[in-house]
Amino acid sequence: MTVQFETLEYDIGGIRTVVKAVGKGKPVLFLHGAATLEGFDFAEGLADRFRVYCPSHPGMGYSADAPAVSGMADAIIHYLDLLDAMDLPEKPHLMGFSMGGWMATELAAVARETFDRVVLVAPAGLNDPAHPATDLGAIAPQDLPGYLAHDASVALRYFPDGSDPAFAEQFGADRAREGEAVGRLCAPFGMGHPNLRRMMARITNPTLIVWGEKDTLLPASQASLWAAALPDAQTLLIADAGHLVLQEKPESLKTIGDFLAA
Repeated sequence: MTVQFETLEYDIGGIRTVVKAVGKGKPVLFLHGAATLEGFDFAEGLADRFRVYCPSHPGMGYSADAPAVSGMADAIIHYLDLLDAMDLPEKPHLMGFSMGGWMATELAAVARETFDRVVLVAPAGLNDPAHPATDLGAIAPQDLPGYLAHDASVALRYFPDGSDPAFAEQFGADRAREGEAVGRLCAPFGMGHPNLRRMMARITNPTLIVWGEKDTLLPASQASLWAAALPDAQTLLIADAGHLVLQEKPESLKTIGDFLAA
């Protein structure tokens, strides 16, 4: 069943920013990864205890194009401005997935007092040569679902299957648009920051690192590096799950919710 989201819109520095919201309770701000193909339906797994806010990054998903956003620092300012505009009734938790995990890390480092607890799901950004990420550019399009999920059938739900040419055309256009936005975010240093470990030392918020043990895009061996760099971190490794761990193992959201509610 499709999750029934409320749609909120804000003008943030001239960028129409769309936020999908669901649930009741303490707010959780969720930052998505380098594409929005899997959507936000995972949030239903937290909606019984939390009000989950899922904005689309500038130039991605439901939000308007933002050619002036030319690096992660611009995105951080955008989200601080968005939080000002949202004027939430209490301090939110912060949750980020993949590229959104990198984004959440920089955001928490800059504004740790703005957030309560932090959850990083298979976060990008820590480019350690001993634990290399897979080069997305080297993956043939037909092979991508197998890199996104340990059970490729889970990822295939979000891809065109050849039965709907209009959907396939829109899917391609959306990925191209989002790819341009990601390219601008990554222009300064690539998918990460050379000083990210130094930034992490500032994040005194209780932090949960979640990773699928079978992640072939960002190896779960990185989890120990994140845990070592964060002052107050614990790790949750999910068996038989790949990069899209929240979609592949939705039961993991119970444990994530327990951490946020602690």
